[in-house]
Amino acid sequence: MKSDLPDGEGWAVEKVELITHNGTHLDAPYHFHSTMNHGERAIAIDEVPLEWCFQPGVKLDFRHFADGYVVTARDVETKLKRIGHTLSPLEIVVVNTRAGSRYGNNDYVTAGCGMGYEATMYLLERGVRLTGTDGWSWDAPFVFTAEKYQATKDVSLIWEGHKAGRHIGYCHIEKLHNLEALPGEGFMVSCFPHKIRGASAGWTRAVAIIDEAMVAASYADAPTRK
Repeated sequence: MKSDLPDGEGWAVEKVELITHNGTHLDAPYHFHSTMNHGERAIAIDEVPLEWCFQPGVKLDFRHFADGYVVTARDVETKLKRIGHTLSPLEIVVVNTRAGSRYGNNDYVTAGCGMGYEATMYLLERGVRLTGTDGWSWDAPFVFTAEKYQATKDVSLIWEGHKAGRHIGYCHIEKLHNLEALPGEGFMVSCFPHKIRGASAGWTRAVAIIDEAMVAASYADAPTRK
């Protein structure tokens, strides 16, 4: 009874039922394909090296690209030259697209550009193992891919950025938030995922730590939506 409790109050408790790809989450190589690195078993989210998840960050600002545009390796190279940055192994590359400004709106899933196979491989070949985007997907919105597939029947167009993980295993974060607040470089990214045994993804509280003052800018945690 209420009278049997201190100050007449009980306790708070919650029950959560959530798909691993809801909200801001980190995709493991297992999500992209059953194998990685040209034939090795793809690792699940509980096997992702923690060193991948806490590294210096680099932001590529692609907000000017049209919805559905597939970013190329040349686009990445051009942007890196513009900000004066040379990639180092394990740096975390986040991509700022127009989608970030549309979160919470009905057109969010169709907004922004996406990273193509060549653009993704450009990063991976230079030692990057973790990337991120403010879009619904690392790839271009699927409605645009579906149109291209219907016209060409080219299966290599489907999730081409994701599928780069077959050749070099990597992770990416989807549904980041507030990337507009970040500089092109000069920050750390912390994005440790929930360790869910054998899972293809895990939710992450992704945070940018800016400058030596270690000012935390929580840029990644979009509210979870089903």
